Amino acid sequence: MSGKWRWNTAQFAERKWWQNYLKNKDVNEYLQWKKNYWQHLLNQCLHHITINQHDAILDAGCGPAGMFMLFPEKRTVAFDPLIDTYELDLPHFKKSMYPTTQFIKSGLEDFSYPTKFNVIFCMNAINHVHDIQLSYDNLFAHAEQGAYVIITIDAHNHSFFKHLFRLLPGDILHPHQYDLSEYQQLMTNRGCEIVESIHLKHEFFFDHYMLIGKMK
Repeated sequence: MSGKWRWNTAQFAERKWWQNYLKNKDVNEYLQWKKNYWQHLLNQCLHHITINQHDAILDAGCGPAGMFMLFPEKRTVAFDPLIDTYELDLPHFKKSMYPTTQFIKSGLEDFSYPTKFNVIFCMNAINHVHDIQLSYDNLFAHAEQGAYVIITIDAHNHSFFKHLFRLLPGDILHPHQYDLSEYQQLMTNRGCEIVESIHLKHEFFFDHYMLIGKMK
């Protein structure tokens, strides 16, 4: 299965997943739940990082209810290749709900911004991309020296299934299949020190982690 075809299929499946997931959810209740969820993760981050008043924040692969929800008073940029589609499909997301956030339609590979960021979040997005190496390159190219980069990932627990899923569309929403050490290496190879790896959730195939890094 070609990488481009698999990514396009994953993007189509992602759009349908959000439509089905949110179709029966009350808008206000869901948004409050999601904001509480992100706040819980942010609180765990704040044991290891500092976010200052004037820090520029990037929410990469933000989805319709991303980390941008937590920073109405900060200079925040959020991007996603489906951002305009979410606004069309979902009553749970309208750009006007977040007037201080700049939304950009872009994938991780081709995102471009004239200035760099002090804090970068990439939550549940990095293994949805077409070219994961280019995506990591571009993500870290937008990080200031000393910036914090926080990435959440689903990491394989079993080598057999990792290699099997790479050959077969066993997890169509995630075109890339890696274990924890491989995800960590994708950060350290780009001059990012791993400050902490926080285990968030255990399942049979994957464990969910939050990787907190700091640019050297």
